[in-house]
Parts: sequence; C-alpha cells; structure tokens
Amino acid sequence: MLREALGLSQDKFKLVFQSRFGRAEWLKPYAQDTIEALPADGVKKLVMIAPGFSADCVETLEEVGIGLKETFLEKGGEKFSLVPCLNDSPESITMITGIARQELAGWLG
Repeated sequence: MLREALGLSQDKFKLVFQSRFGRAEWLKPYAQDTIEALPADGVKKLVMIAPGFSADCVETLEEVGIGLKETFLEKGGEKFSLVPCLNDSPESITMITGIARQELAGWLG
C-alpha cells in the first residue's frame, strides 16, 4: 500500500524480510539476498525503512543499519540510508494512544 501511495513501481520499491529464526524457511524475499543483488542490477543508492518496527532495536540498528549497509557497499552500492523508526516521537505516541483507545473501547468504563 505504501508503494502505491508513493506512486513507485515494484522495481523502485521492494518489500523484503529481515527476520529469520530457527531452521524453518522464513518469509521471502530475504533482505540479505536482495541487498546483495541490487548493485549488480544497477542500484547504487538505497533507502531502507522498517515499518514493521515502531521503535529502533538491535535488528534495525545493527542488522539493517550496519550489516545490510556493509553488504550493499561491499557489493558496489554507493549510498545507503536507513530511515529511523517512529520511536518516541509525538506522532508515534499519538498513533499508539489512538490505537490503544480504539481497541480498549468498551473495556474501559
């Protein structure tokens, strides 16, 4: 939906999955595999967002912000940027408060 809202084609806005846990096959396409291939496909600049996270954590800061950045640059990428999560911004707190109130409606007297 975000890709559509931004008016970007699938080759300009890709959905990948970072988390992998255990031996079972995980959601694909894997971020690591996709990032490794992008420079060979002519992508030299990359911006990543992690909308599945409301706050930056080890996975976004280290695995994406450092690890995937290193991979991209080592494979021939030139610029890499990670958009920070909402964290404790006023907009984030307003959104979480709104969701909590909506979901608790009827439970609170």
